[in-house]
Amino acid sequence: MIVAMHIASGAAAGALVRSPTAAALVGATLHFFGDRVPHEDVASKRFEIWCGVAGVFVLAATRGPLDPATVGAVASAAPDLEHVVRLPRPGGRKLFPSHRIPGWHRPGGISAEAQLFLAGALFGAVFAAGFRR
Repeated sequence: MIVAMHIASGAAAGALVRSPTAAALVGATLHFFGDRVPHEDVASKRFEIWCGVAGVFVLAATRGPLDPATVGAVASAAPDLEHVVRLPRPGGRKLFPSHRIPGWHRPGGISAEAQLFLAGALFGAVFAAGFRR
């Protein structure tokens, strides 16, 4: 999945579970299974990075940095940091399990545009729910 989709799905799940600890676990799990869904990626790492930074910033600014939606979003997106930040690779393998299982990440399927649209809808739902609290 693209970063915006990881963040939006993690935020939505975090808002639903309403516990920062549960949100962290659910967010990481969503990342794992989100990578399994056949999907297109965005070619621009810069776009991905800015979508991620903006999404987390807006969540933290509107709901608070420790709100379950923010925690879920960060937990769901954090595994992709190893694609842009040089992290240790024990045995030459990436750290997050879905990034090192051969064939787990499959191309095709959901377009990047559809993922952006769905991410926007999920963000809208999370923000609308936050304003009603």
